[in-house]
Amino acid sequence: MAKEKKLVEAITAMEDDFAQWYTDVVKKAELADYSSVRGCMILRPNGYAIWENIQKVLDAKFKETGVENVAMPMFIPESLLKKEEDHVEGFAPEVAWVTHGGDKELQERLCVRPTSETLFCDFYSRIIQSHRDLPKLYNQWVSVVRWEKTTRPFLRTSEFFWQEGHTAHATAEEAEARTVQMLNMYADFCEQYLAIPVVKGQKTEKEKFAGAHSTYTIEALMHDGKALQSGTSHNFGDGFAKAFDIQYTDKDNKLQYVHQTSWGMSTRIIGAIIMVHGDDSGLVLPPKIAPIQTMIVPIMQKKAGVLEKAEEIRSKLAGSYKVKVDDSDKSPGWKFSEQEVRGIPTRIEIGPKDIEKNQAVIVRRDTREKIIVSLDEIETKLGEVLEQMQSDMFERAKKHLEEHTVEARTWDEFKEHIEKQDGFVKAMWCGETECEEAIKEETTATTRCMPFEQEHLSDVCVHCGKPAKKLVYFGKAY
Repeated sequence: MAKEKKLVEAITAMEDDFAQWYTDVVKKAELADYSSVRGCMILRPNGYAIWENIQKVLDAKFKETGVENVAMPMFIPESLLKKEEDHVEGFAPEVAWVTHGGDKELQERLCVRPTSETLFCDFYSRIIQSHRDLPKLYNQWVSVVRWEKTTRPFLRTSEFFWQEGHTAHATAEEAEARTVQMLNMYADFCEQYLAIPVVKGQKTEKEKFAGAHSTYTIEALMHDGKALQSGTSHNFGDGFAKAFDIQYTDKDNKLQYVHQTSWGMSTRIIGAIIMVHGDDSGLVLPPKIAPIQTMIVPIMQKKAGVLEKAEEIRSKLAGSYKVKVDDSDKSPGWKFSEQEVRGIPTRIEIGPKDIEKNQAVIVRRDTREKIIVSLDEIETKLGEVLEQMQSDMFERAKKHLEEHTVEARTWDEFKEHIEKQDGFVKAMWCGETECEEAIKEETTATTRCMPFEQEHLSDVCVHCGKPAKKLVYFGKAY
């Protein structure tokens, strides 16, 4: 029993040290581990299984809107990267370069892709000639490299996995519609599948993607009051098209530039799942995205008929749920601890006394509530428990977001809230980059987004007192 207790105690309490708690959960839940390459992580089976489920859901949603998957090269010639000036300037500090092939120096350096806009643009310039070729709706599931100075598993690593969508359209209106459509898709996915409420809005000029006309974002609030950018969608306008000469002949046989978008969500979202839902016992996974939705734990499994009954239940549930039996020789207490650390949404306890009564016990991971159910109704009851858990997790996270979103009408109020780091601060802003930079310098808070649903808190900017143009969500962020 001492060992069983130690397994839980190995996770630092989040109120004592949130950063260490996060690292402990990542390692103890066996989601990821550090690699021999600084800043790069090893995605372990438990972590990759979550990413696979995210891929599966998003990929299906993308394809419903006409998106097709492609695969672009890992390397970008330096001359290609430099074609769009703002883009290369934005990514230059993070770029990793390949200078040699074997023992020979390359005539031109190759960039290990930090993102693939230039590759898609070069491709589009060769395959788009007519309005009949549009729209082009492509996506790829790949890893990218950005040479980060400070790293943390999932949240910021030198190499990470993501999807990046790249589309080309005939008109500005079509590109804008696609940009907003994909952002809404990310928001719905986070709320419906990950049980994470988000704030939708537009990034400021300073914070937008390098080379974009406009950037839209979904921002989530972590348990410690910090924000996490959880998905972005960019409208490129025709800027990249002009840099790469991507033109088409319209219906009047006139040459026009295409309008492009790009949108992405990465393994960073797994960090959000951990920090929004986790507790001092470990990970808590929303049922809809969990690789295993219920773990059957046989009690006194060496008794005749117990393992057979556990397998019978597994077989009965397998058609509707992701279910496993833990028939290892560990004690039930150890199995319970492992299930909790890994965040498996429910467990089903079945022992000799339960079998006599034709029942089992379903235990929720989030509340530890124990529900006794008849084996005749277990399939239906498990579904009800999982559905209720998914809903409850979202409502708890939504309540946390609402309770930790405050308004600031004066600079003193603003500084007080930011110093507490208790969540989002809503305030009016003049719209000037110099003022935005001054706010960050004085408080370390950044503009998270200008929400689509604007409010009017006052007529003046919270910092400089000039006429206000936008309500902005501010906060400290990962």
